Amino acid sequence: MSYTLADIERVKLVVGLEVHVELATRTKMFSRAPNPAHPEFDPHASGHERAGPGPNTPGPNTPGPNTWIDPTVLGLPGALPVLNRAAIETSMMVGLALGCEIAQTTKWDRKSYFYPDLPKAYQISQYDLPLCFDGSLDVPAVDAKGQIDFEQPPTRIGIVRAHLEEDAGKLLHELPGGGALDATIADYNRAGTPLLEIVTQPDFTTADQVVTFCRMLRNICRFLGASEGVMQKGHIRFEPNINTHLTLRDGHVVRTPIVEVKNLNSFKSVKSAIEYEAAQQPARWLRDGRVFGPGTKQTRGWNEHAAPEAGPGRGATVLQREKEDAHDYRYFPDPDLPPVRIDEAWKAGVRERIPELPLARFRRYMDEFGLGPKEAAALIDERDVCFFFERSLSCMEALGLSHARAGKLAANLLLQSGAKRANELQREVHELGAQAEDIAALGVLREQGKLNNQNVDELFGVLCESPTGLRQPGESLARVEEMAAQRGMLVVRDEGAMNAWIDAALAEQAQAAADVRAGKQAAIGRLVGAAMKHAGGKADAKALREAILARLSG
Repeated sequence: MSYTLADIERVKLVVGLEVHVELATRTKMFSRAPNPAHPEFDPHASGHERAGPGPNTPGPNTPGPNTWIDPTVLGLPGALPVLNRAAIETSMMVGLALGCEIAQTTKWDRKSYFYPDLPKAYQISQYDLPLCFDGSLDVPAVDAKGQIDFEQPPTRIGIVRAHLEEDAGKLLHELPGGGALDATIADYNRAGTPLLEIVTQPDFTTADQVVTFCRMLRNICRFLGASEGVMQKGHIRFEPNINTHLTLRDGHVVRTPIVEVKNLNSFKSVKSAIEYEAAQQPARWLRDGRVFGPGTKQTRGWNEHAAPEAGPGRGATVLQREKEDAHDYRYFPDPDLPPVRIDEAWKAGVRERIPELPLARFRRYMDEFGLGPKEAAALIDERDVCFFFERSLSCMEALGLSHARAGKLAANLLLQSGAKRANELQREVHELGAQAEDIAALGVLREQGKLNNQNVDELFGVLCESPTGLRQPGESLARVEEMAAQRGMLVVRDEGAMNAWIDAALAEQAQAAADVRAGKQAAIGRLVGAAMKHAGGKADAKALREAILARLSG
């Protein structure tokens, strides 16, 4: 029987997810070669951020292909792998944060396949006894503006497993510094990097759910220190497994074949690829009649520049190959690696190292500091920004502010004066130059009424260019106040001067004064503005407003 689009009454999207996380351990999974996912060996970092000279360590210039390799990475005869304990413990931390069970015994298996970026022609992975399994993560609902909405029930996403393996190398189709290349370079710098593969149940029903999960998982890994999570560098790669359930007019339900979209490294591409497949799979089934079953899974890539079916500029998935089944990889236990046995004491020690996770901080920031969802989300969105915020509020507390007030002030400074400059410079707030101690000093001076909002913002910019360099909050406060005094920024508390500014404003804005006396409170803004102009930035707008209202109501 043939069907048309009109026969499809309902399309249900079903998505599972595989996520590959490169762990930021100093060395690789089974050797002591440097790990390019560790910040110390970041090939894109400047020279002073990298390791010093030594075997297999980069010099002042970006290293070329096959710099961070050794006989174990290449699988040369006689080279034996040795387990990286830090990678195992880091994976356990991620598993515990995802509510997983930790295996009492886990082992290592060889996954055999040939590809030029796999130097041994097999990958050391885990098959039937993964390190972490049977977990879940509650993904909160988001509103129309993309903000977390705790009023709506979350969606629980099951975690099938999180197993540890080694990454493959890369094939380079252009020269490392750019430029044409007539051949392909097999670069094994990345080969052997510890790779945690996290596999979910097919519990997602929308692309937005998947993107929210991806954001949460990346943030969890960054807060744990498990990965730097820089997607452009391949530290975390998403691979959605997508199919649809089609309810037909005659009552039949058809499940389309699963499509696995490989190596997506942005949230935008994750969302676009899923939405593309959700739209295309019903039509694809009508054309070829293929349904879900053994041997029908496809691997596809995402091309954001080509969409022959959807129109220009929309992006499309592109067929790469038919997907292998597990038996095609000929798994067998690695004879060179013993099983790992994990007792309760080891698990307890790892669990104690888990910090407060992003979603818990999100809730706490709203409860303790009175922040809105948008502000709290902005503070937890990047690990280093979050830590900078908490350092700033801690310094404010050291200067005598209450916990609640310090949190509110620090958030306002970073999300207003800081975010504005960060957007202009394409940096994060903690990279602008100002220290947490400087931010605390600004907050305290504003709270004491010694700086108005305009001067706080201006002095924030000065501190970004010329931080105090002082690490004691009290010393930094004195230095910042001195800088404000030198620039004539401190608020004048002279009552006579304030009265003179108000007199001048009332004379200039007689109609506004009359409006305020008549009960039109909106007119007060013109009077405050005029008084601030006469004050030359040395007055506090709130204090002027109160004084003007008192004068006009007298």
